[in-house]
Amino acid sequence: MNEMHGICHTCSIPVDAGYFDEASFHEAPELNKEIVLAQYKLHPNHCGVLMSFAQFTDLYAQSSTQVQTPGLQWQIRCNGQPRDPYLTFEYILNPWGYSGMPVQLRLEEGCLIEMVVRKVPVPNTVEDTPAPQITRVGGRITGRYWYNTDFGGAPNRL
Repeated sequence: MNEMHGICHTCSIPVDAGYFDEASFHEAPELNKEIVLAQYKLHPNHCGVLMSFAQFTDLYAQSSTQVQTPGLQWQIRCNGQPRDPYLTFEYILNPWGYSGMPVQLRLEEGCLIEMVVRKVPVPNTVEDTPAPQITRVGGRITGRYWYNTDFGGAPNRL
């Protein structure tokens, strides 16, 4: 650790960084509607990093083979804009209850980070039996935030 600046020499994140952890469960959205499953607003003059996210559907909870989410589109957004590489996906990337793949998605100053799910029409399939319907969804986001010294000085101590 660089004692002079209070910066971790491994990850370059200030040692006084705070954490966020937000989550919720909801009934699946109606067609062409979306639900914000988890959100966190960074403090003014603070930057951050999204460290992980998790997804839940009632079908996946019944069988871990149900990773596709037909009719549901998931996004990670910052200030209303989808963030690359999580622009839009239609499957479970990081299932709730498992140690998912960690991410290090940088969040700019004052960002409102959100995990959103949207219900869209399911394309026609050649199968005679319709796909099981997802009725319950959930999402979780975790991350860190810290004062951006570009704004001058240091944050007030709590």
